[in-house]
Amino acid sequence: MLPVEKEFEDILERLPDIESQLHDMREVILGNLVMLGEIPSPTFKESERIDFITNRFSELGLLNASTDEVGNGVGILEGEEGENNILLVAHADTIFSEKVDHTITVHTDRVVGAGVADDGLGLAVLASLPTVLDRLNIKLKNDLILMAATRSLGRGNLEGLRFFLSNNKIPIKAGVCVEGVQLGRLSHSSIGMLRGEIKCNVPEEYDWTRFGDASAILTLNEVINKINDIPLPKRPRTSIVLGAVEGGSSFNQIATTALLRFEIRSESSEMVTEIGYRMEEIVAEVSSRTGDHINLDIFAQREPGGISFSHPLSRKARFIMNALDIKPRIAPSTSELAAFIDNKIPAVTLGITEGDRLQEVNETIKIDPMYKGLTQLIATILAIDGGYCEQ
Repeated sequence: MLPVEKEFEDILERLPDIESQLHDMREVILGNLVMLGEIPSPTFKESERIDFITNRFSELGLLNASTDEVGNGVGILEGEEGENNILLVAHADTIFSEKVDHTITVHTDRVVGAGVADDGLGLAVLASLPTVLDRLNIKLKNDLILMAATRSLGRGNLEGLRFFLSNNKIPIKAGVCVEGVQLGRLSHSSIGMLRGEIKCNVPEEYDWTRFGDASAILTLNEVINKINDIPLPKRPRTSIVLGAVEGGSSFNQIATTALLRFEIRSESSEMVTEIGYRMEEIVAEVSSRTGDHINLDIFAQREPGGISFSHPLSRKARFIMNALDIKPRIAPSTSELAAFIDNKIPAVTLGITEGDRLQEVNETIKIDPMYKGLTQLIATILAIDGGYCEQ
């Protein structure tokens, strides 16, 4: 292991005491999780949840607790010197609509409910952090910006964080993306990505006397087969994720619409673009042959990049994890990290606890690992604040 600064060693030595004290703050963290998590917050409809967290920021005495033009909720925990800023962000939106039951159930060892892992806990950590730092008697030199980002998921395409970083001139020293799960997650780079939908429609003017020939599902299946035939290189690592298929309404009704949701991922921006062009050709080819209307809609994109494995920020994050007996799970991300990368701001993504049944209505997180994950986050903030993560 590489040698570390004496002052950074002092941070590592404090970790057991911080983790021990965090157990006494269980009610603060879980209380914020329940109150935030039970507010429905689908992408583009986050305003009620944002209002709650900005009110909480105001109650805690944060500076400039407010929303911006795209609805982000922001508060600033003032540092003793305030010459620079550390930005902590968690996305406020979830994949669940207002029609889903958002009741959160707290058990002795776990919390269950729609969106508690992604990213209810991350948001609750932001709402709890000013109280936590105060009780731990931790005073930062730099200002700590806490941000609940809107329009992150799906068609949101990280619009909230992208807007904030593009329209605020305040200097950002480093960023941390806070995700509820999984503990040990450490992302310091982003992969290239295109996300979109392919929708097939049988035209209204179709000749229905051609018994059994028409089906949007059959057309979509032909599209999928051709996508599967696209050759993918092992280097750069590249994949096409076919995430969801929808179509039809009954046993005895011919499907007139069908939908495919997909994501192209690669370490190479050029490879992402090339596969995107190939999918455009497939859609055009199948549409011309079948006569069905097929639409390719790309609505989210990421560029590859990020800090290196040896960058002081990612290195210090690994030191902290090792000191806490957390096994780092290092993998590129398509989360809010991509927006930091686009703006050339060093940043990492960290997970807070362990969880399962992700993206299901009974999403579950474990309570006990949460204290270790929160200790990891606080130590990372201290390392950035102390200047130990700069290139």
